[in-house]
Amino acid sequence: MELYNTLTLLLVIAAAFGYINHRFLRLPATIGLMVLALVSSLVAIALGRLGVPWVMSASELVRNIDFHDVLMDVMLSFLLFAGALHVDVRTLGNERWAVGTMAVVGTLLSTLLVATGIFYLLPLMGFDTPYIYCLLFGALISPTDPIAVMGILKQARISKSLEIKIVGESLFNDGIAVVVFISLYEIAVYGTDKATPAFIGELFLREALGGILLGVGLGYAAYWALRTIDNYKVEVLITLALVMGGTALASAWHTSGPLAIVVAGLIVGDKGREKGMSDLTREYLDKFWEMLDEILNAVLFVLIGLEMLVLDISNAVLLVGAAAIVLTLLARFVSVALPLSFLRRYTTFNAPTLRVLSWGGLRGGISVALALSLPPTMPRDLIVGITYVVVVFSIIVQGLTIGPLVKKLGLSTEAEPGMH
Repeated sequence: MELYNTLTLLLVIAAAFGYINHRFLRLPATIGLMVLALVSSLVAIALGRLGVPWVMSASELVRNIDFHDVLMDVMLSFLLFAGALHVDVRTLGNERWAVGTMAVVGTLLSTLLVATGIFYLLPLMGFDTPYIYCLLFGALISPTDPIAVMGILKQARISKSLEIKIVGESLFNDGIAVVVFISLYEIAVYGTDKATPAFIGELFLREALGGILLGVGLGYAAYWALRTIDNYKVEVLITLALVMGGTALASAWHTSGPLAIVVAGLIVGDKGREKGMSDLTREYLDKFWEMLDEILNAVLFVLIGLEMLVLDISNAVLLVGAAAIVLTLLARFVSVALPLSFLRRYTTFNAPTLRVLSWGGLRGGISVALALSLPPTMPRDLIVGITYVVVVFSIIVQGLTIGPLVKKLGLSTEAEPGMH
């Protein structure tokens, strides 16, 4: 009953905050929910210091929620599939060089830049942290979060080419970042003796390449099944089984679940929707996944806001976090500009595009989940605190300003309502 009560509480809070936001604040849904949860957490913390007893119960409930497991093992696959389902694969193919380079080279470059910057910054604030832990922070904060990006870009009117660069990169670079994070974690725990280049290469191939191949197999298997029947109930059930079964299979085979589900979602969204479904099935499938996407998004961003109840963020960590915001933004700019400058032949690239790609690279729940997965034997509290500050800034400030920035730079375009 404890899990049921926890999920019930999260859904009730999400529904209440969703109503308040829609009725009064009118912010983008993901941002509005997180702001309300964040403000509620701060109010609860203040009441807790005044000795209000129920606040302790609320804090204990949030503390018992394993954010990492809830997001990475349960919610992430559903959210990634829902996002990938509506990506235009042909447009993504046209931007494959830009998307692939930013997802791989950009993530690695950003990890290195952030790690080096934070390594020299921390001693100035009184924190003496080994470089390997700075690399871990760089790896978990570098990927743009597909959930945050897609949730907020739905509001912005940008060209299809630019949208696909941002969304496509965010769908793939979290899988790459998780592989980098796991490799660095192995080095931090076991040292360089075990985490040899051969070991890391094998890990990368198994996780990244294995995940992509698994996704191709799952996607085409689902496509074949969808083509051979015409029953919208069964076809929606097939996609649901694909996500849950695919995630379990990826975990058992130690490959990247996120990459497998993204690839499978792209195949089902392209071939399955076009050639394997009737208009009725397509309508029901879209409505089912859009609804599930909205519900899980609401719960996730409420959960991010409520995490403030159990995080102990000191003034020193806040200062480091503020500096880390600047550092991650600069690293994002360089990690986008440098790779794309070599790809001018293959992709449309100019100064306004660079600004939107840099500012639109939002950090979100994946960064928080990876930080919370660190053991207490590492500087976990410090890394979690800095990560949380960067993520809150990213979602609220960058999320609220990306639309106006697009308009100011003249990159907005008329689009159909609800375009993904």
